[in-house]
Amino acid sequence: MDHLEERPTLGIVLRVLSGLLFTGMLVCIKAVSDEVPVGQSVFFRSLFALLPIVVFLLLRREFPRGLATRRPLGHALRSGLGAAAMFASFAAVALLPVAEATLLAQLTPVFMAIGGVLLLGERFSLNRAGGVVLALAGVAVLILPGLNASSSNGQSTGYALGALSALLTAGALLTVRRISRTETAASIAFYFILVAALAGLATLPLGWAALTRVEFALLVLSGLFGGAAHIAMTLALRYAEASRLAPFEYIALVWPVLADWVLFGIPVSSGFLLALPLMLSGVALAAMEGRRFKWLLRR
Repeated sequence: MDHLEERPTLGIVLRVLSGLLFTGMLVCIKAVSDEVPVGQSVFFRSLFALLPIVVFLLLRREFPRGLATRRPLGHALRSGLGAAAMFASFAAVALLPVAEATLLAQLTPVFMAIGGVLLLGERFSLNRAGGVVLALAGVAVLILPGLNASSSNGQSTGYALGALSALLTAGALLTVRRISRTETAASIAFYFILVAALAGLATLPLGWAALTRVEFALLVLSGLFGGAAHIAMTLALRYAEASRLAPFEYIALVWPVLADWVLFGIPVSSGFLLALPLMLSGVALAAMEGRRFKWLLRR
């Protein structure tokens, strides 16, 4: 990534914007989830995310030159895990409020911290241990109070899918850590989206919905929002250090809460409010290990 002059205010604005765009993507997916199968949503989200990302790479003169690869199997593993994570995430948001699905996605750095120890031989530090404990406490606060009551409406399944998505995303990012020594960020992003689109297309024989104009427009928007969110995050980290952006994770979670309330009529739960500081504190502890925190947010 290019090292440009420090412009922290612009970086913070772009970080907040990326959270807003990501929420917009999930809102679009949730809005069509009753009628559109998950695989169809994954296909359209991935296909139309290619548009802003390819334009961005062209402007940076990284397309198609930056797509050359020496590790196709590494890309296949990373992209497969990422595509599976997207399936699980979209299935979770169909069953949960957008805010709770977004909060569960914050478990990714915690799973990465555990995976780094188990798979890469990294040191199990006090930061990691404290982060895991706090994040697990947050998950317990979020899901245990209503677990029995929610089993009939699929909420418990949504919690499991949300956690699975975070786990798969962590696996994908650990793979990125290995292949990024020789592969460009452009190739890693492009091949992931391409594989996700093909995985979604493979579900066509299982039956896709006949889309209305509104549903088609929402699916197109989900892709444009998702691709633009990736670009905004990338640019944010060109202008501001990750440590300056970290506190704005809280603001990024304001958008899903507002979306649930205004668009879907879902009030914020007491469990979410109690889990929020625990989980984000755990994420910060698990990730704040010097350059690793900066690398994680960049990826």
